[in-house]
Amino acid sequence: MSENKIPYKIYLEENELPTAWYNVRADMKNKPAPLLNPGTHEPMKAEELAPVFCEELIKQELDNDTAYFPIPEEILNFYKMYRPSPLIRAYFLEKKLGTPAKIYYKFEGNNTSGSHKLNSAIAQAYYAKKQGLKGVTTETGAGQWGTALSMACSYFDLDCKVYMVKVSYEQKPFRREVMRTYGASVTPSPSETTNIGRKILADHPGTTGSLGCAISEAVEVATSLEGYRYVLGSVLNQVLLHQSVIGLETKAALDKYGIMPDIIIGCAGGGSNLGGLMSPFMGEKLRGEADYRIIAVEPASCPSFTRGTYAYDFCDTGMVCPLAKMYTLGSGFIPSANHAGGLRYHGMSSILSQLYDDGLMEAVSVPQTAVFEAAEEFARVEGILPAPESSHAIRVAIDEALKCKETGEEKTIVFGLTGTGYFDMVAYEQFHDGTMTDYIPTDEELAESISKLPKF
Repeated sequence: MSENKIPYKIYLEENELPTAWYNVRADMKNKPAPLLNPGTHEPMKAEELAPVFCEELIKQELDNDTAYFPIPEEILNFYKMYRPSPLIRAYFLEKKLGTPAKIYYKFEGNNTSGSHKLNSAIAQAYYAKKQGLKGVTTETGAGQWGTALSMACSYFDLDCKVYMVKVSYEQKPFRREVMRTYGASVTPSPSETTNIGRKILADHPGTTGSLGCAISEAVEVATSLEGYRYVLGSVLNQVLLHQSVIGLETKAALDKYGIMPDIIIGCAGGGSNLGGLMSPFMGEKLRGEADYRIIAVEPASCPSFTRGTYAYDFCDTGMVCPLAKMYTLGSGFIPSANHAGGLRYHGMSSILSQLYDDGLMEAVSVPQTAVFEAAEEFARVEGILPAPESSHAIRVAIDEALKCKETGEEKTIVFGLTGTGYFDMVAYEQFHDGTMTDYIPTDEELAESISKLPKF
């Protein structure tokens, strides 16, 4: 189709909203390794997961074969408040770079939570309410997941207890207040309110926390309170399933105008947004119907893919959760306090880990000052202040577009803009004041953390 007939923003009609989530595992020849019971080292059964997770979510978590899960009507009706989200052509960024590449971004920041996290939060809250629970517990790093879940719980009149990584709790007070506005309680992690939190503080005085710490605390509270379950904002199979609405919409919008992407890029912490964005494209790749370069971008300060080990590890620092086979830095790894964004998890989704190990996708790590340079460049020409997490994808999208400028290739690049950065102004301030640094863990530090992986 002629380029001048492609609109600046591609919107799908309401009736083009996906009505089912796509499960990429159904098309994977090598299925992701199962969760293991930390005591027996046997695959976790549904009844063993029941004290921690909601029943319907456990079914989704363990199902490797069902390709599509119908989206319940109540969730679809909620999605219609902000979905389908726009796919935007970055004409102004292309012009600024002087590249022949065509750059598109899927913008997930046009909802109250400010990020893609709401796609799974509303689903998990729905299933908790359907089960008759009183409330849920969770962790949050940069605060986007906690914000989304607090909004979803408010919608379904559920109690919401959030354990927020301490460094983010202190850096992002306004994100914390949004959660409280929606009725959630927010506790900096590690805290003195749980046995695991007290132990972590005793072992690591003054620690700034990690997602692994916060997960441990949230799970302890969920399993000790009647009528509560734990929910997670990334990493798990069920979360990537819910986030597939991002990729399904992206593909539908591109197909509508006959656009075939060459490169698909997403930031990667636990894997939810990249997993959601790439899912239908990866499905085509797995079925031999098309081929794409798929790139995961992670922070150099928490490089699970590029410097981690593919092994079974605990999902949390307190070592109470199941073991997952994933690319990991070790469950005790705590990113440097100067790491400004989310993407703080020590491991990576088992689905993405298997696909990466099979050579079906790539991974790169980038230092945060380069990330914020890209964020600022994007904001100045495209008019959206991006979240630090999303800006990792922007960095590599710009790098790939500049390679096209050198070679003259007219590649089509699609990346995920997962949310806005208006609650991340402390980080932007550090960048502008020149106080932001690029701490990258040494080989010795990573080796020490990885050496503590469970052995069996």
